[in-house]
Amino acid sequence: MKNLEKNKWYSGREKLFVAVDCVIFGFDKGVLKLLVFKREVEPLKGGWSLIGSFIRPEEDADGAAKRVLKEITGLDHIYMEELKTYSHVDRDPGARCISISQYALIKIEEYNKELVKQNGAFWFAVDNLPDLVLDHNKMVIDALEYLQHKVQFFPIGFELLSNSFTLPQLQSLYEEIFQKKLDSRNFRKKILSLDLLEKTAAKDKSSSKKGAYLYKFDLKKYNRLQENGFNFLMLKK
Repeated sequence: MKNLEKNKWYSGREKLFVAVDCVIFGFDKGVLKLLVFKREVEPLKGGWSLIGSFIRPEEDADGAAKRVLKEITGLDHIYMEELKTYSHVDRDPGARCISISQYALIKIEEYNKELVKQNGAFWFAVDNLPDLVLDHNKMVIDALEYLQHKVQFFPIGFELLSNSFTLPQLQSLYEEIFQKKLDSRNFRKKILSLDLLEKTAAKDKSSSKKGAYLYKFDLKKYNRLQENGFNFLMLKK
C-alpha cells in the first residue's frame, strides 16, 4: 500500500537532470592550476568547461564525482569535498538541470597524462582561465574562496604538494591559493612553529647550488595532535 501511494505521488511529476561538476586543482612549478576541457555536447559544444557528468541512477553525488575523476585523471583516493548546489532555473539552456559542484586537490605529478590528453583536458593557471560555459566561472570562484578558508584551519594544502618539498615551495603554494605575496620570514616562523614538518637530509638544488632542504608533512603526528584538540591555524587570508 505504501509503495502504491509513493508511486502515485511521483507519477506525472516533471523530471529534472542532476549533474556533478568537478573543480580540479593542481599545483605545478609554483602555479595553482585548474583542469578544464572542451565541452563535447550541445548546447555550448566546444566551449571551455569544468569536467562533469550526469549522476547515474545507481550513484550518489560523491560516487559520480569519483567516477569522473577516475575517468579523467586515472587517480583514486583524491582529496575531494562537496562544495555547493547550483539550481538557478535558467543555468543550463539545454534542460532543467541542477549541478552539485565538487572540488578536488591532486598531486599534479601523479595523474595519468595520457588519459587527460585523450579526454581533451588542459591545465590553466587559476588567474588566467578561459571563459567557462554556464555558471562554471562562479563555481571556480566559490571553490577558490572555500579553499582559501579551509587551508587556514586544515593542512589540506599538502594534498597539492609532492611528498617532499622545500619551504619556498610551500610558501609559493599558499601565495597561489591566497593570490597574494606573503612575508618569507613570518611564513617560515609560523609553519615551523606548528612542529608538523619533518626535515630530511636531502636538498633540492634546482634553483641554487647551495640548495634548500626538503621537508615532509608528518600526517601521523597531526592526527595524534588533532585527537587531543590541536588547533591548526596556518595563516589568515
